[in-house]
Amino acid sequence: MQGYFAAATIILLMFMVISRIYLLRKTGIKAMKFGETDKKDFLIPPFALFYFYIVFASAFDLPVPGKLLFKNEIISWIGIMLCAFGLILFMLGLISFGKSFRVGIDEDRPGTLVTTGAFAFSRNPLYTAFGLILTGIFLVLPNWILLIYLFAGI
Repeated sequence: MQGYFAAATIILLMFMVISRIYLLRKTGIKAMKFGETDKKDFLIPPFALFYFYIVFASAFDLPVPGKLLFKNEIISWIGIMLCAFGLILFMLGLISFGKSFRVGIDEDRPGTLVTTGAFAFSRNPLYTAFGLILTGIFLVLPNWILLIYLFAGI
């Protein structure tokens, strides 16, 4: 069951970002700047897709590269709590961003510095949320290959 929650976390993250981009686009703000400033951004998707496969493969019993490091029910539930807290923090960060949210760097129209809401507690709550979610997913699906992603910072 914990593996299903890890897969649902990935889907919810993507849904939140895509819906936010869509809502901002309706107001005339181009929030998707991915790859426009730095072409090295396109090195990220293959690794992200591989990570997504590992999460979904572990959840749905598909072939997974690597071997199991450990399996502990309590640690898996701690991972779920980290994922849930990360999702809540991510949603609060998106709400706090307001119209300043961008995927990529917008050099033409930089947003104002946000210091309210979730940004009053963390300089970048979205990165903090990603860290909590990645750590939580690692605790839920402890394959050694996921350890490489955590240490590589992906």
